[in-house]
Amino acid sequence: MSHIELRHLRTLIALRDTGSLVEAAERVFLTQSALSHQIKDLETRLGATVFIRKTRPVRFTTTGARLLQLAEEILPRVYSAEQDLLRLAGGESGRLILAIECHSCFEWLLPATNEYRELWPDVELDIASGFHFEPLPALARGDLDLVITADPVDDLGLSYVPLFSYEAQLALPRNHALAARPWLEPADLASEILITYPVNRDRLDIFTSFLDPAGVEPQKIRTAELTTMMVQLVASGRGVCCLPNWALHEYRQRDFVVVKSLGEEGLWPTLYAAVRADQTGAAFIEGFIDVARSTCFANLVGIVTAEV
Repeated sequence: MSHIELRHLRTLIALRDTGSLVEAAERVFLTQSALSHQIKDLETRLGATVFIRKTRPVRFTTTGARLLQLAEEILPRVYSAEQDLLRLAGGESGRLILAIECHSCFEWLLPATNEYRELWPDVELDIASGFHFEPLPALARGDLDLVITADPVDDLGLSYVPLFSYEAQLALPRNHALAARPWLEPADLASEILITYPVNRDRLDIFTSFLDPAGVEPQKIRTAELTTMMVQLVASGRGVCCLPNWALHEYRQRDFVVVKSLGEEGLWPTLYAAVRADQTGAAFIEGFIDVARSTCFANLVGIVTAEV
């Protein structure tokens, strides 16, 4: 009997990405008991343990690390072969598992996916959370099929299709001392409490493109998971936050907050659909990108066509 099966490799990848047995079991659609049994079975076959028990995040043994290396080599090749077979069958069906790195993008994700399901009923469409693992490496490995991101990574063999550009703006309380300024400079934020999403600062444009190049650090950073929560904190005078112009439009219209540009020209990131290079010609992938782009331009205020 073979010692190692593809299911073992997929399980170990899920365990590494999530860091826990409970979340890994959810990822591979097993109960925690079934997943534990599968790992124990693998360890019995190999005569060695693959990870150290009672550690969080999970720490792998030398044996486990070697199996992860094998998984990274084998699983993308298996997935690529599966996709080739699907394309040979006509290109109208396939698997499309999405992840979104942009928190505020969930506002337009639902109408886009609903329209896509109507247009492409034979495509298996699912959405994975982008907040408990790194989506772009997962895309490169074949665990995901498309990632919505504003932070391209060049060395993963991925292709980035621009969806649109938007202005990242700062929301202030209505009576804030900076509310009368035509725009803001980095130094203006040195005495402010900056409210951000709970992600690494190297994924936040206000740091990478505005504060860090100027060597400015806000007085304090606090986090909130929801856009509405961030805006409520700003409106009540608890700090300031940077959000896409479309996400702030409603709150600005209702006079909850004051909105200012970052710099005289404003800060204009671009949102991309990231796919593996070998998937760029797949009809069902291109179909989703077209639907996402049209949905955004139909529903979001203040976005512009991205420069290629």
